[in-house]
Amino acid sequence: MVTGVLIAVVTTNLDLVRGGGVPVFVARDEEELERLSLLMSRIFKAMVHDLENGVYLLYRQ
Repeated sequence: MVTGVLIAVVTTNLDLVRGGGVPVFVARDEEELERLSLLMSRIFKAMVHDLENGVYLLYRQ
């Protein structure tokens, strides 16, 4: 049973992201990565999960 939806991926390193079927946004640096993730989480009413490798996931339950 699916209980949530992956909305988007935000990353500073496109080489770390493969497929997945969601939009991928590339940030220039760590500061922009955090800013984009925060703004998009507010827009989509989603949670942000930091994978600690330059990749953030936006997930909505």
